[in-house]
Amino acid sequence: MTLLTPRLKSVVTATLAGVLIGAAALAALLAVTGKTLWPAQPAALSQPFAWQPVAADFAGEEASDDARRVAQWVARTGDHQRLHFVILDKKNAKVFVFGPDAKLRGASPVLLGYASGDDNVPGIGQRPIDQVKPHERTTPAGRFVAEPGRNALGEDVVWVDYDAAVSMHRVRATDPKERRLERLATATIEDNRISYGCVNVPVPFYEGVLKPAFDKRYGIVYVLPETKPLSDVFAV
Repeated sequence: MTLLTPRLKSVVTATLAGVLIGAAALAALLAVTGKTLWPAQPAALSQPFAWQPVAADFAGEEASDDARRVAQWVARTGDHQRLHFVILDKKNAKVFVFGPDAKLRGASPVLLGYASGDDNVPGIGQRPIDQVKPHERTTPAGRFVAEPGRNALGEDVVWVDYDAAVSMHRVRATDPKERRLERLATATIEDNRISYGCVNVPVPFYEGVLKPAFDKRYGIVYVLPETKPLSDVFAV
């Protein structure tokens, strides 16, 4: 057992008093500001809110009936919870990015998963990419809470389904045989299926539209189905 000298006792007592005073001051500050010590999920994702129905504005952009139907449902119900939202039309290989006000920020052709289908293979995100078979390379349909992040290469991406390793990112022309840039440039959608499931977008679109929409914030991504009925995936 170690005995404390009077001098040491006074030091310990003063230190403890300082800690307690600091903790009390911090608690008071947090109570006043409403802030916490750790980042919290955006209030729009965790708290109910009042939403005034509006009409989705495509700004004259050509869009399929399904894309318009889902966008209008989002704008009418506020399902996007006042966040930027994305409509990904797989059948037409096209993406639409909307602001929280349901007004279009931009649209672009995209490259999608090689295989047609609306579901992920269980555990697909944990497999090495060279073990993913061609028929398993799907872009899943559904509603996703997306967020910015980085992939295994260190590139900034927008994660759509992190567990399944599905993201939206700049198109990469690393393998000339895949002709990804040429595929994006053609008028047809028949050659837009090439990826392992991720959504490839043109670099200018990523930098000018998609990245600013998800800059250090969440957003909602609606991936339209291509094999299932639309009503099986969304409550439209």
